[in-house]
Amino acid sequence: MKTLVIVTHPNIESSIINKRWLEELRKHPGEITVHEIHKAYPDENIDVSKEQKLIEEHGTIIFQFPIYWFNCPPFLKKWFDDIFVEGWAYGKGGDKLKNKKISFAVSAGIKSKDYSSTGRYKYTLEELLRPFKTICTYTQANYQPFYAFYGAEHEPSSQEVDFSSQEYIQFIKSL
Repeated sequence: MKTLVIVTHPNIESSIINKRWLEELRKHPGEITVHEIHKAYPDENIDVSKEQKLIEEHGTIIFQFPIYWFNCPPFLKKWFDDIFVEGWAYGKGGDKLKNKKISFAVSAGIKSKDYSSTGRYKYTLEELLRPFKTICTYTQANYQPFYAFYGAEHEPSSQEVDFSSQEYIQFIKSL
């Protein structure tokens, strides 16, 4: 089954990392379905059944987003609240995510050294993403490792950005 990449970025055109990742993802239409929820729902009025059907049609789901205040962008949180509902994602009859591979691809403005117990923010990115891992556990999905680009706000070189986009595709293929 194809991989679904759900992209959440409120201003993708000004993005350096996520925009470049999208360019690379689109080179693999036979393997990867790209779904930009800000473009699909500019008014944030989500078509729940359409989103659920899209997820059901894919075996691997990747959530791609920039880290916002040590979390996901607000629209992605709304998306989770609207889509991952009882009777579909969990609870009685809620098994649509069971055994689906779920991963996260995030861009972090901060450098990796700052994401450590001894770093500036005292937590690793893995620790900050733990609520998403917990969602996977709760819905019986198969949580996979995440992919991250660190230091996006420190003007990465075009070579670093290009390398990360190639590495990201290899990461997806390895899931």
